[in-house]
Amino acid sequence: MAEGNGSGMHVNYLGHLPPDDPLNGYLRFDIAPQLGIHKTPEGFRVFRFTFSRDVYLYEELGGAFRVVGKFFPPGRRIAPGAALPPTETEYQNLIHLHNLGLNVWPYRIARPLGYNPWLHHALVVEHFDGQSLGEIIDQAIRQNRRDRLFRKLSALADFLAALHNRTAGEWTVDFAEPYEYTGRLIEALVQKRGMARSEAEELYRLREIWRDRSCMWEDRRVIVHGDATPSNFKLGRGREIMVFDLERMTWADRVFDLGRLTGELKHYFLRATASPWSAEPFIGHFLWEYCGHFPDREAAFCSITRRIPFYLGITLLRIARNSWIDCQYRRSLLEEAKTNLRAIA
Repeated sequence: MAEGNGSGMHVNYLGHLPPDDPLNGYLRFDIAPQLGIHKTPEGFRVFRFTFSRDVYLYEELGGAFRVVGKFFPPGRRIAPGAALPPTETEYQNLIHLHNLGLNVWPYRIARPLGYNPWLHHALVVEHFDGQSLGEIIDQAIRQNRRDRLFRKLSALADFLAALHNRTAGEWTVDFAEPYEYTGRLIEALVQKRGMARSEAEELYRLREIWRDRSCMWEDRRVIVHGDATPSNFKLGRGREIMVFDLERMTWADRVFDLGRLTGELKHYFLRATASPWSAEPFIGHFLWEYCGHFPDREAAFCSITRRIPFYLGITLLRIARNSWIDCQYRRSLLEEAKTNLRAIA
């Protein structure tokens, strides 16, 4: 049975958590007290989120609380270059952002309630009731709720500027990392999605030109969300921003996050309208609002928009790589990605 609600929760109901499941005891005796629950819960309903087979929602039978559980089951491989399971990495990242003082209204960083390596590396975090940014974008497109999307993008720009500016380091960006990542995207498109080798060669050539641009190396590194997609932010009343899914948080160019989000905006509008320009008012607004957090707004906007075409372009390549994209729309994504990657001032 699929379930959803106005908060943008998309889950499938699985049943009750068995009383003899070790996770039951962990939730009852380790997690519930942290949420101010003084009476031991009798049990939990279990839901699986539709976007991942390893992410679940646990609801106390009386409705007293909900938590999200993420797992890294046996047999899964840790990603190349990663030292820890992604759930442990995310647990540490969440603690770090809380320690930085970013969990202050209107920003809400998911509260890490526990990490248990003995239960398939379970990470338990608080559940947020809010509407996903993806749903807000869809409503702007299909219900003409454009003003609301402008307001929510302003709020998201505020949060990302706070995250980036508060964590700016003394060392500069290492463009070698996104350079290598781009190569992996190109090869995946060739080997898994049938992109012509001649098209790949053009993308490789454009990648070389971007690597040789000094602006791609000059800015200071900051902590980035690392997966700034519309599904990873929920929005509440006013300027409230709820942030989660931080397993990919890392040090990088601030425009990595901005390019990922603007690329997703481009994708949502391109898919719905077939127009590569329909997202531009929202992209420009989001970037201008972000740059309002710098002493010289216009200089910041100039610096960021010089680098945006690269990161926006590779975001479109990333989306095109997905198996659920049909061939016709994949072609649209690839053409738009090349248009952006060619925009080298």
